[in-house]
Amino acid sequence: MHVTATIVFIALFAVITFMGFASVHWRRGDMEHLHEWGLGGRRFGSWVTWFLIGGDLYTAYTFVAVPALVFGAGALGFFAVPYTVIVYPLVFAMLPRLWVVARRHNFVTASDFVAGRYGSPALALAIAITGIVATLPYIALQLVGIQVVIGGLGFPTGGLLGELPLIIAFAILAAFTYTSGLRAPASIAILKDILIYITVIAMVVVLPFKLGGFAKIFASVPSAHLLLPPIKDGNFGLQSFYPSLAFGSALALMFYPHAATAVLSAKGPNTLRRNWIYLPAYSFVLGLISLLGYFAFASGIATLPDLAPYFKQYGPQFAMPGLLLHFFPGWFTGVGFAAVAIGALVPAAIMSIAAANLFTRNVYKAFLNPDCSVKRETDVAKLTSLVVKFGALLFILFLPLKYAIQLQLLGGILILQTVPAIVSGLYTRWFDPKALLLGWAGGLLWGIWAASLSGFTKSAYALHLGGYVIPAYIGLYALVINLAIGIVATLVVRAAGAAHDRDVTVSADYVG
Repeated sequence: MHVTATIVFIALFAVITFMGFASVHWRRGDMEHLHEWGLGGRRFGSWVTWFLIGGDLYTAYTFVAVPALVFGAGALGFFAVPYTVIVYPLVFAMLPRLWVVARRHNFVTASDFVAGRYGSPALALAIAITGIVATLPYIALQLVGIQVVIGGLGFPTGGLLGELPLIIAFAILAAFTYTSGLRAPASIAILKDILIYITVIAMVVVLPFKLGGFAKIFASVPSAHLLLPPIKDGNFGLQSFYPSLAFGSALALMFYPHAATAVLSAKGPNTLRRNWIYLPAYSFVLGLISLLGYFAFASGIATLPDLAPYFKQYGPQFAMPGLLLHFFPGWFTGVGFAAVAIGALVPAAIMSIAAANLFTRNVYKAFLNPDCSVKRETDVAKLTSLVVKFGALLFILFLPLKYAIQLQLLGGILILQTVPAIVSGLYTRWFDPKALLLGWAGGLLWGIWAASLSGFTKSAYALHLGGYVIPAYIGLYALVINLAIGIVATLVVRAAGAAHDRDVTVSADYVG
């Protein structure tokens, strides 16, 4: 047991617990209304929105998995950096429009917008279920970061005793999310990001000195880890997979339900536009985090006697925690581990709220109890958020970790199939909802089939075309199929005179 690190870790966890419960009094609103509990009353300004969206998208699994991928696979792990740069210009023009129309029609979820724009409860239900299913394993994987640091502190692993700290952490998360709603992760995100910035900058400054400088670090890394392999015998390999993974991930990132929830909680469209300008600061930090994988490789920490047991249990995922344990004093290790754990709780809270909003608005209210009261609607959302967290906890407690990660590979593939309905709806009403639903089903089925070819262990599909082999992200190929089916089906439906153009919005709703 690392006593000093554990004391600091518990102290910081106590602070965020207090903040989570106290945030119910922050910017008071009627918590019996869903937009107050689930969207913070849509009153978060530029700074809070910056921390909330950053804390939402840059999760604990990112801080653990990106160095792990660079440590184990080399240059491929850096795909996360360009995709988080690409995403901001893409959403600059899209999401402020979504905010404006959502505010004018009291839409709480992206599926609310789809239902109103296309007059199709079935299409909205498909988008909502896709979002919920993609979110559940994503929440579960936030626990991976907590598991790794709890194990690194020296707590026993395995069995009920080993899982007890994780259960306690999620019970606390469930309690303050239930009472405070989105205000809780919004307030905690500020402390979380401060801790992350301090930890990462300290590691990037201190570790090169201890390892002999950047030149020595990169010299110790094999060229196969520094560069993507070239195109060979007509096989593009990682040269095509890398950019497709970056671009596909960028398209998917901002249409996860938790991202839409954070966006719709902002004070206004200009708040969002300012955030898209400043959020790339997180991409800079992500680049530094990626370098930690090379630091771990150069230091040889996986073979050190005191750390080898951790790597045997957690594999490359212990790269960043291992650096903290070996090279830093106990108190700073506690700070870094707390940053990872808190970095798990913030997005997990937002994700559970987003899934609860989707179920309540687009399943319960739309199909099960259309006449429910405002209070009943909010109560159902609160209870659903508890169920979602409990379901995510079961993933980790009873499903082997490798299978949970395999399920998460489907997340981006699933979410990308919601993009045509949402993005096209922001700019045009040309698509027919029946055609969009058909495209969604076609893209989804092909994407799941393509992922199943590798037993859900890989996210690439090798397309054989004219003597060339072009591996690319399955989600991107599935999106192309989705769009193609949607376009052709819309043309057929309109030619047959079977299209309908029901729409509760008007052009003026999108201007602001």
